[in-house]
Parts: sequence; C-alpha cells; structure tokens
Amino acid sequence: MNTKLTLSLEKEVIEQAKSYAKKTGRSLSELVESYFKNLTEKEQTYDDIHPKVKKLIGRITLPPDFDEEKVKEEHYREKYGL
Repeated sequence: MNTKLTLSLEKEVIEQAKSYAKKTGRSLSELVESYFKNLTEKEQTYDDIHPKVKKLIGRITLPPDFDEEKVKEEHYREKYGL
C-alpha cells in the first residue's frame, strides 16, 4: 500500500531530480523509494566497496537472468585473449 509523503527540498534539487527521473524513465516516487530501500537494507554492508561504486548502488537494475560470472568471463577473454 502506498502512502503519501511530503518533502521540502530546494527548488533546484527538485528540478534536477525531475530531469534525471525523466531521462531514466522513472518517477520521483520510484527514485525516492529506491533510495530509501537501499539505505535501510539491513543485510548489506558496503565497507569494502570503492566510493565511486557505492554511488552507483540503486541506480542500475539488472535483468533477473543476468549472469555475472558469464559477463566476467567474457570480459577477461576479450581483455586478456583467454
């Protein structure tokens, strides 16, 4: 069940967020919800992740059938000619 939330933000921040949401095909509500979910997930620890990678958390959604190992293998094959 969705519940309405009122936030007070600087106008420029809102405009930038709206622009970003439009570019990514998402709503502001989806962006905020995704951000809050990522902040509050108890099981995740990001202490060993590089800060630049941390900034990407929650911004990329991979398909359910995404095979990380397969992608790594292909990358190494191309990079090192394996």
